[in-house]
Amino acid sequence: MALENLISISFTEEELATLDGHLAGIKTVLTGKTINLTPDQRQQYGRIANQNKLIVDKAKNYMEQNPAWIPNFLDKEEFDKDYSARKQVEDRVQLLGSLSQQLLDTKTLLDHDNYTNSLTFYRMVRFLAGENEPGAKTVYEDMKVLFKKSASTDTSDDSTT
Repeated sequence: MALENLISISFTEEELATLDGHLAGIKTVLTGKTINLTPDQRQQYGRIANQNKLIVDKAKNYMEQNPAWIPNFLDKEEFDKDYSARKQVEDRVQLLGSLSQQLLDTKTLLDHDNYTNSLTFYRMVRFLAGENEPGAKTVYEDMKVLFKKSASTDTSDDSTT
């Protein structure tokens, strides 16, 4: 009985070139406009939660309605610029996040298919090595080291299969 293949896809060289070209274009547009924070900086600045987004939206709305109430040390023009850019970035982050998750999910299924098939191959090579099939013992010996567990657990060389 054949193994269940969870996914079967392929990309043409043209599709990959197109995809890579678009990704390079995205990278080009973002160069000089995006920041890479350190883990400490990410923790320091955090993320704006939904409740805080409501505060920002409400403040912007009231600033628009009551410009005289804006403190003179608050740069409203910069606030508006940041507000607009944040929305533009957020929309793209959501789209790219969705596409990224699709790619990760697809890769997960491809990895599963490859690993399952590799285990099946290994079991066949192990059987053929036991039957003294020419060349099989060399392949089996090379692959079996990948299945060794640490000495603190089961020490049999094929315990994972």
